Amino acid sequence: MTSFLRSDRSQPVAIWLFVVTALVLAMVVVGGATRLTDSGLSITQWKPVSGALPPMNAQDWADEFARYKEIPQYAQLNAGMSLEAFKAIYWWEWGHRLLGRIVGAAFFLPFVYFLVRRELPRRLIVRCAGLFVLGGLQGLVGWWMVASGLSDRVSVAPERLMTHLGLAFILLAALVWTALDAWAGAPRVTVPSPWTRRAFAFMGLIYVQILLGALVAGNDAGLAYNDWPLMNGALFPKDYAGASFWATVAHSQAAVQFHHRILAYVALIAAIAMGVAARRSTYLSPQAKGLALVIVGAVVLQALLGIATLMMHVPIGLAMAHQVLAAIVLALATAFAWRVRRP
Repeated sequence: MTSFLRSDRSQPVAIWLFVVTALVLAMVVVGGATRLTDSGLSITQWKPVSGALPPMNAQDWADEFARYKEIPQYAQLNAGMSLEAFKAIYWWEWGHRLLGRIVGAAFFLPFVYFLVRRELPRRLIVRCAGLFVLGGLQGLVGWWMVASGLSDRVSVAPERLMTHLGLAFILLAALVWTALDAWAGAPRVTVPSPWTRRAFAFMGLIYVQILLGALVAGNDAGLAYNDWPLMNGALFPKDYAGASFWATVAHSQAAVQFHHRILAYVALIAAIAMGVAARRSTYLSPQAKGLALVIVGAVVLQALLGIATLMMHVPIGLAMAHQVLAAIVLALATAFAWRVRRP
């Protein structure tokens, strides 16, 4: 009888996880477009099963539009919107939700298949189950985010957008790490290295910067202070402070953009310093050194893209590219942290 644990590695499992990672990245892209087109509140109900079908006739469209007309966003921002204009924003949000369902199916069905055929390495079973739960939680958090904009606001709460995006990036990084583990197997030798903490610290730095970017997006802060390197001609924005600590760190356009700028400089310096140190290191493998240099290039490009996006008043194409590259930088940082733990 075939052993339940055929091997501690499986390339088919790794390929499946990399495909799911690509789908999650696509979710990030479509989610960014949904936000940039102010489409996220166009569907005012959460129907995990029946919501997979779009409106099928004129009456269905009229009902959906009528529900949208009941929320503040329509009354305060889109009063008089035509049905055709409503359909344009509806399709973005429906597509985002449909892609979420596709991601769920693309994970769950192969997971069951590999499990039944005993092709999933034993050490990855619990981890993959956790990834599935995390993906389901992402759907719940997405609705929690949307619900914040249906009664008292004309957009979703920035902190809820940050939570939703932050969870997506945790899922992305976890998928990358697990896919690499499935491809290469468990480390055969553990070599103590000063690089482990450095790599994880850099991962954390990039992740926090992504969260700050979500607050910038949630507050439409990229549409203000569009000069660089100053902010409205000043090094420090005059209207930085809000009415309270939380109003400042989560809701002040000046504060969230200032924080995002400052941490971008820190991330850029950290990436360059890491690349130089990696090149000189005797601990790192050639693969790890190569990853470090790729990270430097990606972070430099991301910084330039961020500046261009800001100074051009956030065109959709550049804003989406900026978000995609953020995901790529985090994936590279995850791969680097995974690599430095292996000789």
